[in-house]
Amino acid sequence: MKPQDIPNSEPDDGLTLKTQDALNAALAASPSPARITPELIKDRIEHVEYHRVGGGTLTLCVITVNNGFQVTGTSACADPENYNKDIGQKIAFDNAFRELWPLFGFLLREKLFLANARG
Repeated sequence: MKPQDIPNSEPDDGLTLKTQDALNAALAASPSPARITPELIKDRIEHVEYHRVGGGTLTLCVITVNNGFQVTGTSACADPENYNKDIGQKIAFDNAFRELWPLFGFLLREKLFLANARG
């Protein structure tokens, strides 16, 4: 792919939310209160553990939610001299946390579906 073929990472559609305040305002104006929030997901986290694999630059994060299900996230740096435990753990956690969003989205959609089916 040539540089001129790479799509603009900043879409000019007028819908891009640029601040947390703008995001919060859009969520508050949403017609349905049924939504997944970071707080909802964090409240379900029971345990977080980190492993530095083989003493190298790979950090593995395992998040266990309160029903026992686990997701993982990783981080690594190319140069061992740049390894930073705190940064590695933060990136690995963020990557694992992102894995939870679609799972919680599925649970919410299933809950809404069942409520409508009974309705």
